[in-house]
Amino acid sequence: MITFRKALLVAASVLTFLYLFRSSHTSSLASPSVDQNVIQEKEPSQRISDADSPSKPPITGRTNYNPTSTWQAKRPERVKVTSKQTVMTSRGGGSLRDQLAYQFPYDVEAKFPAYVWQTWKHTPASGEFAEDLRPAEASWTEKHPTFVHEVVTDQAAVHLMRYLYASVPDVMEAYQALPLPVMKADFFRYLILLARGGIYSDIDTTALKPAYEWVPATIPRSAFGLVLGIEADPDRQDWAQWYSRRIQFCQWTIQAKPGHPVLVDIVANITEETLRRKKAGKLDASGSSVVESTGPALWTDRVFEYFNNAEYFDMNSSSGNMTWRNFTGLSQPTQVGDVVVLPITAFSPGVGQMGAKEPDDPMACVKHEFHGSWKPESERHIGEPTAQQS
Repeated sequence: MITFRKALLVAASVLTFLYLFRSSHTSSLASPSVDQNVIQEKEPSQRISDADSPSKPPITGRTNYNPTSTWQAKRPERVKVTSKQTVMTSRGGGSLRDQLAYQFPYDVEAKFPAYVWQTWKHTPASGEFAEDLRPAEASWTEKHPTFVHEVVTDQAAVHLMRYLYASVPDVMEAYQALPLPVMKADFFRYLILLARGGIYSDIDTTALKPAYEWVPATIPRSAFGLVLGIEADPDRQDWAQWYSRRIQFCQWTIQAKPGHPVLVDIVANITEETLRRKKAGKLDASGSSVVESTGPALWTDRVFEYFNNAEYFDMNSSSGNMTWRNFTGLSQPTQVGDVVVLPITAFSPGVGQMGAKEPDDPMACVKHEFHGSWKPESERHIGEPTAQQS
């Protein structure tokens, strides 16, 4: 028999259940889902300042990682936003940069993909793979045993690019129009990192330490999406005879998360310029334009273009454009927004100049052997210590 007291307890339980159910239902109706494809920039919670020496211009308005700093800059992040932004639903609905950003969305808080990408004429499984390259190639697997390590041949690269960029046909047209294999190899590294992320490194590089040790643990992995090294910092009057830029970022080794804006920009730049020259009948197959067209000069220019882009950085607190002066003599990793720039020793140890230390230095991450097989013998000096440069 149900007593009066038991009846009250049952009634109270039923009323409580109905109340909770109604509250939960009302809350879900009041919070509509946000389209996953809509993105915007988000202000970072960190405040960053310049840790460089007083003799250098401060990197104002950007983030040079220092947890005790007072400056703040916008960091490009992909997050949910309100319906004010327009979502592009087809590749024909915007510029080439819009199409690429749509196809390969960027999330700075994501993990770096566990890929090592390299390209060469033959795979290591081939008997034609050069024996002197085997130790360098093997070092990447030894230092990254859990990574997928792919050495992509020129022939395989064509099929891979066709698959990854099927929805952006202009890119594939530009890739096939490039007149020299080295230009295609340059373009390949940007294309594969934009689409898949991970590490790209030239076949004549040796991994000295695993990638997770390249950047200090004090910099959160969710706070950056691109890792660069300095190739050249020639503090001499005749630097232009040896290098294309006063500060030159190397592109023989790059680590990136897919969709990074610098990669979007350089892929769009190479595509547009190649197709323009193709239409005008001015594609240069001499090799003299490689560095400027697809190589480290262009790469350096696009990185600086990004650092000085008000779309990504708060320029109101900046005293002017960021230039080579902000990076010359760099001795410690520096964070600029969502980019980490490593000093010259990181990717250029043992060159015997420009402040680079030896490969056994704790800062050394990757050693480049400078085979430069695509260059004439007379041009294989860049980055190598010679009597003329010392």
